[in-house]
Amino acid sequence: MKPIKTLTLFLFVIVCLVVSIPQMGWSQGVMKGSAPVITASYAVEKGRYGDVLKIYIEAFDPDADMSRIAVSVHQTGYGHYPTDWIVVKPQFRKQMKGFIQWNTFSSRTGSLSEWTNITLTLSIFDRAGHESNEIVFPFVFVSGAHPERKPPAPFNGEELARLGHVFIDLMDPIMMAGGLRRED
Repeated sequence: MKPIKTLTLFLFVIVCLVVSIPQMGWSQGVMKGSAPVITASYAVEKGRYGDVLKIYIEAFDPDADMSRIAVSVHQTGYGHYPTDWIVVKPQFRKQMKGFIQWNTFSSRTGSLSEWTNITLTLSIFDRAGHESNEIVFPFVFVSGAHPERKPPAPFNGEELARLGHVFIDLMDPIMMAGGLRRED
């Protein structure tokens, strides 16, 4: 009987250690490393539906482990779209300077109503799960908007790298509501 009690006690101690050791690290809430920092950003505030929108960012991560760029869009009258994730290329994991390209033409609608407002929010995550500061870009679709001008410093100099593409298809809530009424 004694060997069974000893074995049971030993197994109990092992289980307690296995369960409690990871929790001790998590309870402190301390993640090692540093979060990426977006140091500069720029995007035009209005444009035509179907234009290519370039979102310029410059970022730095002292740990050189930037891994994903999160892009989310909120559209007035519609709501939030699912977050689009862009994988950071290896050469940009420590420092990046370039643009993210978004073709605003949508396969879900032939047009957007004039003065449709969106808010694009962007942040960068590293491999450890740290999130950078969030950058918010307001944007309005206006048919009379002029094509994009040359961006300001620090994005107006050398040839900039395309960091990735945004794949978010917008909807026109007014057309959706009109379409629902026709079906009734």
